[in-house]
Amino acid sequence: MPIDENAVFLPVRIALMTISDTRGLHDDLSGDALVERIHDAGHELAARVIETDDVERIVERLQEWIEDPQVDCIITTGGTGVTGRDVTPEALAKVADKDIPGFGELFRLISFQKIGSSTIQSRACACVASGTYIFALPGSPGAVKDGWDGILITQLDSRFRPCNFVELMPRLKER
Repeated sequence: MPIDENAVFLPVRIALMTISDTRGLHDDLSGDALVERIHDAGHELAARVIETDDVERIVERLQEWIEDPQVDCIITTGGTGVTGRDVTPEALAKVADKDIPGFGELFRLISFQKIGSSTIQSRACACVASGTYIFALPGSPGAVKDGWDGILITQLDSRFRPCNFVELMPRLKER
């Protein structure tokens, strides 16, 4: 599936949230992997934070970024498992206007090829909230690399054909 070299590349302004009760910026390997990939792809890192596994804190930060015209897209890492403290999908559900179910399905297909049936423990998901894309990836460095390299690098590239998420951005708030 090709990149149309004749099309214009439009950089996306991406906010990154690592969700963890134990990590800080000094040891956020998953966040670091995403920052590197965001920059290498030609996009802009609009913001980066670490939030604890707390639904209300996550929702508050998501709302802040959703309302910020300098943020086109939000990527979260962490909190997508099945334990009691894993609450990222629940936070996304509180802000979502539309789910993007194929994102989680495709993520698990890619992950299955690497880790087998263990992928079933991931609740990776995505949605649109007030015109902003939100993608929730698991917290491991391998998982964020799979999510970026297997899905987001092309879907966030305006030159990717036959279609991509970027070309839809102007229409996300249509009624």
